[in-house]
Amino acid sequence: MEGLSPLEIARRAVQLARAAGAEQCDAVVSMYTESNVTVRLGELEKLIEAGSMALGLRVINGGRTAVCSTSDLTPASLEAFAAEAVDLASISEPDDCAGLPEPGQLAATTSATSLGLYDEALESLSTERKIQMATACEAAAFATDPRITNSDGASLSTRIGHFALVNSLGFEGAYPATTISLVVEAIADDADGKKRNGYWYSAERSLHRLLDPGEIGRIAARRTLDQLGARKVPTCQVPVVFEPMMAVSLMGDLVGCATGSALYRGATFLANRTGEVIGTPLVTITDDPLLPGRFGSRPFDGEGVTTRRNAVFSAGAFNGFLFDCYTARRTGNQTTGSAQRGIESAPSPGPSNLVFEPGDTPPEEIIAGVANGLYLTTLMGSGFNPATGDYSRGAGGFWIESGRIAFPVTEVNISGRMDTMLAGIDVVGTDLSWFGANAAPTLRIRELTVSGI
Repeated sequence: MEGLSPLEIARRAVQLARAAGAEQCDAVVSMYTESNVTVRLGELEKLIEAGSMALGLRVINGGRTAVCSTSDLTPASLEAFAAEAVDLASISEPDDCAGLPEPGQLAATTSATSLGLYDEALESLSTERKIQMATACEAAAFATDPRITNSDGASLSTRIGHFALVNSLGFEGAYPATTISLVVEAIADDADGKKRNGYWYSAERSLHRLLDPGEIGRIAARRTLDQLGARKVPTCQVPVVFEPMMAVSLMGDLVGCATGSALYRGATFLANRTGEVIGTPLVTITDDPLLPGRFGSRPFDGEGVTTRRNAVFSAGAFNGFLFDCYTARRTGNQTTGSAQRGIESAPSPGPSNLVFEPGDTPPEEIIAGVANGLYLTTLMGSGFNPATGDYSRGAGGFWIESGRIAFPVTEVNISGRMDTMLAGIDVVGTDLSWFGANAAPTLRIRELTVSGI
């Protein structure tokens, strides 16, 4: 459908589905251009520039649902596509909880202007400039120290896109959005010949917020060099300090247990614990899709429902789950405006911008307060059981002795139970740091098992 906007295409898809017999339906359209440049050892290794437009259509008839997608948007193909989606819905299993939002839940205002999701500067960012930025990032890593002997490359990616959602209840919303990210991985040789690598990145919606390419390279190099001479430690139970990136990982595991999907499937240790104080008063975690310029910000959710700030934890108390309409109906609750939506999938609940609220202790004081323990900078594997809260991950970082960083640590494992870990958070730092759509400060857990030699 050449010349039509994403909103017009979504509107047309809904009209065609209704004409084909859909009782309820909604359509999402994503249109974007993206680029990626990768520089390795000072040479351009990869250059990709591509564009895409795709449509996702959900049809609901008598509780029977079909979700279909296509990138063929010619008029004849779109009409056949809509009819096929209606036919597919007729042969699916009925579900009384399936359906669009209630009309009163739909967003009245769909403007994203105040959210700062689009940066015009990315439209004029030339390929040459992108290559220069990636080159400068990798060069800064090499220039940091002669022990940086190799690189897995520096990659700069941009996306300029538009998103539209229309449903048969009369909701229509659309907004533009941009993203830019830069990542580099540096490599050094340890004394025993083992390769040590470290990476760093910055990901933002606007060019002016992106971390300086040289600084990204220098941080990646320092994180690589810090691992030289790393060794194991004996198994013990000690305080563990999570750097901000590791605190973000911990928060992600926790909030993954706080979705309606996890609740109705019985796959969360948080079931039947709404209102319970689980963590210390230092644990406050919010999900806020209305923060200007952030990765997860949006004026309406994946079903067109008004978005809002949701406090998942407040001063240690678990406030409740994140719901879309379906999981809310399944569990007797109300949607929290937390529906995520892909072109090829039905809506499902998930976070937008997660923030672990900072405390009032500088990070250096947190380390200084540890007589013997681990400063965590690396997590590996997926050893977390959401249903029980059992937590066990491969780890690395630095050993702390008498309040000072003593030596790098590798090939250890940290383990505990998530609820006990939350109850053991005794200090939270001032250094709130953003990683894409998530932010957290340094935090310390009073005691975890560190398994090593």
